[in-house]
Parts: sequence; structure tokens; C-alpha cells
Amino acid sequence: MNGGEREAVLELKDLEVSFKVKGGDVFKAVKGVNFTIYKGETFGLVGESGSGKTSIGRAVVRINDASAGSILYKGRKINGKISRELDLEVVRKIQMIFQDPMASLNERAKVDYIISEGLYNIGVKRTEAERKDLVSKALLEVGLLPEFASRFPHEFSGGQRQRIGIARALIMEPELIVADEPISALDVSIRAQVLNLLSAIQKAKGLTYLFIAHDLSVVRFITDRIAVINKGEIVELAETEELFRRPLHPYTRALISAIPQPDPIAERGKVVTVYDPRCHDYSTQGPSWVDVGGGHFVLANAKEVEAYRAEMAAAQP
Repeated sequence: MNGGEREAVLELKDLEVSFKVKGGDVFKAVKGVNFTIYKGETFGLVGESGSGKTSIGRAVVRINDASAGSILYKGRKINGKISRELDLEVVRKIQMIFQDPMASLNERAKVDYIISEGLYNIGVKRTEAERKDLVSKALLEVGLLPEFASRFPHEFSGGQRQRIGIARALIMEPELIVADEPISALDVSIRAQVLNLLSAIQKAKGLTYLFIAHDLSVVRFITDRIAVINKGEIVELAETEELFRRPLHPYTRALISAIPQPDPIAERGKVVTVYDPRCHDYSTQGPSWVDVGGGHFVLANAKEVEAYRAEMAAAQP
């Protein structure tokens, strides 16, 4: 999928996110991240636990502060101090679906209030009848009955609770949804239902997704492009099938090699690659973010880029 003629919804430029840790030290969770998400696409951000992917998602929705770099929404910088009008627009147009459906819903509030809380926060005046109508529509969009609005979160299963979380995002009529591992806390049997729901909603509403996950097999199913993150740095970015067909960075290869195989015989015989950072020789020249061809980006130095390009050329039919 080529972004040449497409509208950029979200751009990250040299983004850094840091946290103060015990003793006054600073831990840099995200280091110099660059990528662009285009209108209507599903952009996957994949990495192990602690790699910094959730920190990026939370920085986009302004939960985490960016310590350096820029986050642009439709060309306007939204990190740091911004006007109240732009802040309200970001609240409306960029929504987040959280990982844990058990922890992300207020147990003491009814579903009616949980879903419409964002409407209260942006201060748009609506009659009670209009608000209830919007809640009913949002529930129907995610496959739940409008009568559920009068219930409490503990009365629902994990999959239903995640649907409530999706309805809470949809009622704001967003353009971009940051989905932070939205299925990882769900039963395997429910995961496909939620993924299919997200895909159907995207087609119906023309939404753009930043889909954060640690499971490459899941993002292959739903994404157009994938960025692979390791210890706060994006190491590779390409169209989804291109990444699976020709993974270049050793870390990406290690992640793909660990994907479980549905065939038990193939699973027993597969060889899992372990990523060792010492395989890179950056003593004389450090890595930079390079397009090795066709929008396939990789973090590499000149020697590695030459080897990657030769590998891609040899693989051409």
C-alpha cells in the first residue's frame, strides 16, 4: 500500500518518551521513532512486552508526555502545549481502546455513563434523549443490546466489556483509533470476533487504526503495514505481506520464527531464532533509518543496508 498520494493522519517525527525512575535517573522508553499513518489504513506496531509500543500509543492520545520530537495530527503538532480548541479536537478525533477490559471500565458506573463520559467531557450540549440515542446506536454498532446501558460492567464477560470499550470510543466519532492490544486479554474464541468487529467498523466508518500488539500472527490478519519495535527503537517497517515474505532485520526474523504453527508436525520441527544484538557491528558506524526499496525501511548502517539490498535483489523473480 503506497502512501504517496494519501492523506497523512498521524506523523511521528523523532519521538522520544522518557520516564523518571527511582534515584532521579531518566529511562528513555521511546527513542527517535519516525513513522506516518495514512487515512483509512491499519498500521501495526509490534514488539515484545516493554519495547515501548504502549508508551507511543499513550503519547499519541496525550496520556504520556513526549520528551522530544513531534506528534502531528493532520499536519498540526499535538504534543506539548496546545490550544484548548485543538485539545478538544484531539479528544474527539483520536480515541483509544485499552488492553484490559476489566480495568479500563469504571466498576461503579453504569454502561450508559461509561459510554457517554467523553460526550460530557467535551462539553457539547445535548438533550438527555439525544445522548441516550447516541449510546443506543453505539451499543448496536458493537453488537450489544441498547438495554445493556442500564447495567454495570461486572455483569458482562471480557469480550462484552471490550465491546463496551469500543462503543465508548465510537460515540466520539473519531478518525483515528489507537487500539492497544485490544484482544490480548480475551479468550482465544472471542479474539476473532473482536478483530472482525474492528474491521467491519473500519470499513463502515472509514476509520484509521494504530493497532498495537505483540503477536505478529494477529497483526498479519488485520494490518496494511507493520512497524517492528525493539527497546524503544523501530527496527523495521514495511507493508504487511512484504515484511513476512522478506524480513530483513535479525530481530524481525526472530519474532517471525517464534510464531506458533497450526500444524503440530511443523511446530515440532520449526527452528526458533534468538535475536542477539551483538550480531550488529556498530563500532565504526552506527545505524540510521533507511528505505532499502519500495517503502521497506530498516534500522541499519551502510554495510548492513548493502547486504539487505543485495538480499532483496536476489529474491526478485
